[in-house]
Amino acid sequence: MWRPWTKTPSKIHDTSSQFSCSSFKDIQNLCTEDPVPTANILSKKPSIFHRVRLPDTSSLDANKNLPQPQDLEPLQPPKISIPGAEKRIVVYFTSLRVVRSTFEDCKSVRSILRGFRVQVDERDLSMDSSFVNELQAILGVGQGKLNLPRVFIGGRYIGGAEEIRQLHETGELKKFVEGLPTADIGACDVCGGYSFLLCNDCDGSHKMYTEKAGGFKSCTVCNENGLIRCPSCSFPPFSTV
Repeated sequence: MWRPWTKTPSKIHDTSSQFSCSSFKDIQNLCTEDPVPTANILSKKPSIFHRVRLPDTSSLDANKNLPQPQDLEPLQPPKISIPGAEKRIVVYFTSLRVVRSTFEDCKSVRSILRGFRVQVDERDLSMDSSFVNELQAILGVGQGKLNLPRVFIGGRYIGGAEEIRQLHETGELKKFVEGLPTADIGACDVCGGYSFLLCNDCDGSHKMYTEKAGGFKSCTVCNENGLIRCPSCSFPPFSTV
C-alpha cells in the first residue's frame, strides 16, 4: 500500500542575506561611490594668480589743472591775408601734369570754386614764375614747402585741397563766399580763359635782336615763357613788400 500523501511545510529560503559568490565582486561595493578625501580638495592651490593693481590717483589730481576739451579753441588756419583781394577768390595752382596727384587736386579745387559764381583770380605757377615768388613771400615759406593748390577767399588764407574739400562737404565753404560780389562766369573773349597772351614784341620767343648789342637779348616785356597777362581778365600782381 502506498503511504498516504501529506502536505509537508515547504522551506522558504531567506533571500535577505547578502549575495556572495567567489567568482563575482560584491554588487553593493560596485554601486557605492568612493569617498573623496577632503584633504586633497583643501590642499589644492590655483596655478594662476591674478595681480590686482590699485589705480594711481596722483595723475588724476594733476589732470585737473589741464584745460578741458570744451575750453580748447578749435584749430584755425594761419591768419595770412592778401591786401587788395578782399572782393574775390585767389587760387594758386599749376596746370602741369608732372605730378598727377597735384594736378588732380588743383583741378578739383578750381571746379569747386567756379561753382560759386564769384570772381576767381587763378594764378598758374607753371605759366609765370613770378607767381612762385609772390606766393612764397605771402606764405613765408621756401619753394620746397610750397604745396599746391593754395586758396585765399576775401583776402584770407583758407588752405589747400584737403581743407577746401572738407569745407565744401560740410557747407562751411559757402559761408566764406557769401560776402563776395557775384560775377558772370565765362571765358574771356580776349585770351579764351587762359589769362595770358603772346608777347607782341618778341612774338612769344622771349628773345629780341638788337643791332646795338649785336645779338639777342631777353625781352623785358614778357615773362620767361614769352607771355603777358591778359589786360581784360587778369589781375595785377600783389605787393609783397
